[in-house]
Amino acid sequence: MKSADLLAGLSIAGLLLPEAVAYSGVANLPPQAGVLALFAGLLCYGLIGRSRFAIVTATSSSAAVLASATAALGAGDVTQRVAFASILVAGAGVAFTLAAALRLGAISNLIARPVLRGYAFGLALVIAVKQWPNLVQMHPHASGFFPLLLELLRGAGTWHVASLACGLAALAGLFVLERAPRLPGALVVIVASILLSGTLAAHGVKLTGMIDLTLAAPHFTRPAQGQWLQMCEFSLALMFILYAESYGSIRTFALKHDQPVQPNRDLLALGVANMVGGLIQAAPVGAGYSGTSANEAAGATSRLAGLTAALVILVMVLLLLPWIERIPEPVLGAIVIHAVSRSLRLSAFQEYFRWRRDRLTSCAAVLSVMVLGVLNGLLAAIALSLALLIRSLATPAVSVLGRAGEHDYVSVSRYPSARLVPGITVLRPEQPLFFGNAEPAMMQARQHVMNNPGSKQVVLSLEESPDLDATAIETLREFGDWLQAHGAALRLARLKDRARDALARADLPCLSGPGALDYASVDDAVQGRTVL
Repeated sequence: MKSADLLAGLSIAGLLLPEAVAYSGVANLPPQAGVLALFAGLLCYGLIGRSRFAIVTATSSSAAVLASATAALGAGDVTQRVAFASILVAGAGVAFTLAAALRLGAISNLIARPVLRGYAFGLALVIAVKQWPNLVQMHPHASGFFPLLLELLRGAGTWHVASLACGLAALAGLFVLERAPRLPGALVVIVASILLSGTLAAHGVKLTGMIDLTLAAPHFTRPAQGQWLQMCEFSLALMFILYAESYGSIRTFALKHDQPVQPNRDLLALGVANMVGGLIQAAPVGAGYSGTSANEAAGATSRLAGLTAALVILVMVLLLLPWIERIPEPVLGAIVIHAVSRSLRLSAFQEYFRWRRDRLTSCAAVLSVMVLGVLNGLLAAIALSLALLIRSLATPAVSVLGRAGEHDYVSVSRYPSARLVPGITVLRPEQPLFFGNAEPAMMQARQHVMNNPGSKQVVLSLEESPDLDATAIETLREFGDWLQAHGAALRLARLKDRARDALARADLPCLSGPGALDYASVDDAVQGRTVL
């Protein structure tokens, strides 16, 4: 197994190094920021993390978010951008660590998958368009997606032909070589471009230039007084997109190989990696899908593969740095475009249109990043996810149940043949009861009871509510009191443990009889048969 990890680490090192240099450009940072991020991510996650396949390095999405954040903070020259970026990356690391301490491992689930896929699609479009100037040696003034696209089209006559040919050739080579999974296509393209760098430079193609990997004492520029809140907001946004991307990759391959997922431990590993990255002025790091999938395809069996890749990259940097500095810039742009092209697949939205679910949501997420920008688009996507969650929970539906067969109760609107029980109204809230929907849900329940004036007994099935907050308990008390005032009694069925314990402590008068909280099924509640 160790030999397989050594071979896997050796094979993915050739992919990770050029991608790291390329993502530095996406983050608007010097090339060394991506290289240093490799060491911070691979070493810290390899020592602390738990996924066998995760490769933690700079990622295209986090690099784009970081670039937008430093631009929004007004960073001017390279020194100020690097200083602000260091604070943001370290801040994201602190946020990761706090989330791990609070055991918030499921935090990425707050972003709905359709929203995340839509955001990833829109982000890939934005990144691809922003890399185009590197392919044609343009210096655009616009930064937004549509203004930049328009400026590129208007300036087509000024495109540098040799650079464009170099970039397109590299892009074609990457797409062709990806058909051979075990062949490091990016490394092959990089080596070929370095060998041709002299000829390309003679035709005016720009090369990467000097990469300074000298470690210096951490240098942080003190932000203006009004920028601290922005710094915190941007650090949280950076943490959120990193974890959503990382946890998606980690979970995908863990499920594929029947491996357990330890999200809180991964939060800690990502936190340490980004804090270290911030201290050494590196780009933000996360478990990107491309590196993780390449690691799995190369036959990795443990985290030793990532540690091996870090060692191989160190050797490459020590021995081959002058050659790495000769990588043409259009080739780096092509590597980025090829990496994000995996997210530019309309098939990701096919199922949503076939299911007729979340179609507008996913499309809105695409447009949000294209119209609002990378950072505001991310915040809009998160807000959209939370809004959808709140809307679904705060729009209650209460079903009337009827008997089907001897013991089962089903919704009469879904199954019209189900028989209503004379003198008894059986109801079921279709969402968990909480402060946002408890009152309107009980108002619907009252209306159903009034529609059945002969009811002397109301059975409320709370199978959808794992717990009850104070508002839900108060509304249940009011509903029970209202029923008693109208000559009817309330019975609760299918209570979950935490909900039952909360009601037992509340000791509601309308539910004070022996066994009042112990009806295991709707039929038991209808028959007055408790488990005691």
